[in-house]
Amino acid sequence: MTPDSPAAPFGPRQLQLVLLRRMADFQPDKVLDALRELGADRAEMREANRRWQARSATGRSSRARGAVARYRSVLGEPEAVEERRVGDLDCRALRWPVPLWPALRLEVLTAPGGAVWNEWLVRAPGEAGPELRTVEDLLPWSCTVDEVARAFAPARPMEGSAPTRWRLAFTAPDREGRRHEVIAEFGWGLLQRLVER
Repeated sequence: MTPDSPAAPFGPRQLQLVLLRRMADFQPDKVLDALRELGADRAEMREANRRWQARSATGRSSRARGAVARYRSVLGEPEAVEERRVGDLDCRALRWPVPLWPALRLEVLTAPGGAVWNEWLVRAPGEAGPELRTVEDLLPWSCTVDEVARAFAPARPMEGSAPTRWRLAFTAPDREGRRHEVIAEFGWGLLQRLVER
């Protein structure tokens, strides 16, 4: 049975390939390095993404419990589950380790009733993120949406170009103190690139 076979298991390795597929448009060299680390190639990454999309299709219209069950079936029981309040919404955060990014966790936020509200990478509890003070500190794959939003408040959320993509607009200094209007683009919650406004 080959990795591309429909009967091949879909587990944590394949889900990491799905995350990489969304990041390949921004950081192809980093993605190639990660593929080598996983012992995979682009074809296997595309096939994993196709299979994930097919698994998602049945639950996409309702975004109901099926989405969380899909993550559990691939990743097992979450490492942590916590209740959280976001604005006026009570939600549940489920987190799983991601071997490619050991300092991060894949977090799935669910609303009351189990509908998935958000899916992204976040810093693992107890792990220190990078010090973010200047635009030079904003390196690809170094920080998450939440870390950038806190470091350069007030950051303005903007619509992403696809699901699991986010953008933040903010002002940040460079090392010489000059101010820059920038947009940070994220894939699965992980910084991919900066664009000057």
